[in-house]
Amino acid sequence: MRKTLLLAAFACALALAGCNDQKTAEAPPPPQEMTASAIGHYCGMNVVEHPGPKAQIILKSRKQPVWFSSARDAISFTMLPEEPKDIRAIYVSDMAKASNWAEPGTTNWVDAKQASFVIGSRMKGGMGGDEAVPFSDKGAAEKFAAENGGRVVAFADVPKDYVLGATAEMTGAVGENPGLYGQPDGHRGAAAPKDGHAH
Repeated sequence: MRKTLLLAAFACALALAGCNDQKTAEAPPPPQEMTASAIGHYCGMNVVEHPGPKAQIILKSRKQPVWFSSARDAISFTMLPEEPKDIRAIYVSDMAKASNWAEPGTTNWVDAKQASFVIGSRMKGGMGGDEAVPFSDKGAAEKFAAENGGRVVAFADVPKDYVLGATAEMTGAVGENPGLYGQPDGHRGAAAPKDGHAH
């Protein structure tokens, strides 16, 4: 009887260990720090040199993250049929913790699916296009929208036409737009590409 109980206890312990291993295997990998070696997937430029929120997508099929010069570009990556679908994690700059618009930070990442995004604001992304500005704190997103225009939506509710359609056309220059929470950044964006898609 005692032997049976010991075997049953051992079997339960193995089963629990297996469940824990499975949970560990399914846990998304952590975000990586953005450095000068981070090159934008669409623009081919150094991501650190651009203002506004950035993003990284971690794929099962690739060791290094796929970097983006804007959060909106990362969302477009998930929508485009030609892009890989083996996504393990999507991280975007947490603008609630950013110093300012010009310096969004290199380590303050938030899981894109947990973030609140401000769309339709007057602030332009790293390459001068419309941006989906991410925040870990919904209250901070609402404050940003009150100061800079736009509305707050969840990741799943960012409209496809805002990311890929005509409403996402780039305007060319950011000029003297105020930075995060009204601080001027003085940055000028790149000229708009003819296809209307931000890179």
